[in-house]
Parts: sequence; C-alpha cells; structure tokens
Amino acid sequence: MKFFVDTADVPAIAELNDLGMVDGVTTNPSLIKKSGRDILEVTKEICDLVDGPVSAEVTATDAETMIAEGRKLVEIAENIAVKVPLTWDGLKACKALSDDGHMVNVTLCFSANQALLAAKAGATFISPFIGRLDDINLDGLDLIADIRTIYDNYGYETEILAASIRTVNHISECAKIGADVITAPPAVIQSMVKHPLTDKGLDAFLADIKSAGISIL
Repeated sequence: MKFFVDTADVPAIAELNDLGMVDGVTTNPSLIKKSGRDILEVTKEICDLVDGPVSAEVTATDAETMIAEGRKLVEIAENIAVKVPLTWDGLKACKALSDDGHMVNVTLCFSANQALLAAKAGATFISPFIGRLDDINLDGLDLIADIRTIYDNYGYETEILAASIRTVNHISECAKIGADVITAPPAVIQSMVKHPLTDKGLDAFLADIKSAGISIL
C-alpha cells in the first residue's frame, strides 16, 4: 500500500519522507491556506521534495476553466496530479486532462457509481471519503470494498486512494480490503506506531537496564 500525506506542511512532509513513509502528497486550497503561502510556490516546493504524485486541486467548477487550471498546474512539475471534483464537469475535465497524458485525481467520491464513472473517464486516482461517510452513519470502508470489487471485475487501472482517513484502524482496514493508496494527515500516520503494550514493554525493559547498570556506550 502506498502512503500519501494529506497536508501542505513542508517540514512535516520532509520528516516522513526521510523515513520512506511518503509515496505522494495530496493538497487542496484549504490545506494551502493553512500554510499561509502562495499555492503555486508551496506546491512547487512539495513537488521538488517528493518523487511521487502531488495532487493539486483546481478551484473552478465548470469544465472549461478546470481544464485550463489543470493545464497550468501541471506546468509546476512532472509529478503533479490534477485534482478535480466528482461532478459531471469534473469528469469532463478528467477526460480532457487524462487524454493529454496528465495524472488526474477525482475527489469527493461517495458512491461506487461515481467511482465507476471516474474510472471510465480515465482517472488515475479515485478518492473515496471514508470519514465523511462515517459522519452520516454509513460505513466508509464498505465503499472501499465495493469499488475494489468493481475495479477488479473489469480490470480498471484507476487506483483507489482512500481519503478522509481519521483513525489508524481506517488505514489497516483499507490495507486488508486492498486499497492502492491511503492519504492521511501526518499525525494519523505517526500514530500508527503507538500501542500500549509497546509502551509497557519498553518501560519494563528500561527498568531492567537501569537495575542491572547496563551501558553500551
């Protein structure tokens, strides 16, 4: 499974990238706003930092302007994936940009039907939002499983990019289902290392080392 980091925080990306935990990055205007920086400037810095796809989102809602914005965004770097919304106009933009040979991430997916349309429009990535479905008492992981089944049935190459990841359980469950990618905030990825039994075992180990007076250096 590939790990994308859902942030525009360059130092946080760099820390995870140094550990080999970054296969790509997803950004959006809201995340860029939090960084307080120019959208093109910070996106270029992220693209220079990581080797994998960096999703940069259009701000328009009509197909013609989305296509124009997408063509401007891909000029930033070769690893840009243009992020478009899962609307009819978004699908038109997806088809045009993918036909141009650009990576496209179709976002705001909440149904298997939407995911099927995105695959047929040539999407590189489909981004189903797990947490937001959970928020309305639907199981977002069921959607991941449904999309996996449909794509496998017909050999679609669109990668399932599980988004709106809220918990470490979301990540492990997506891995078991077979999502190609997850995108999560740095804090969620870092929290995967935590387990109370690890902490308990380490405390016991350190106590034994101290009582035995052991020193390696």
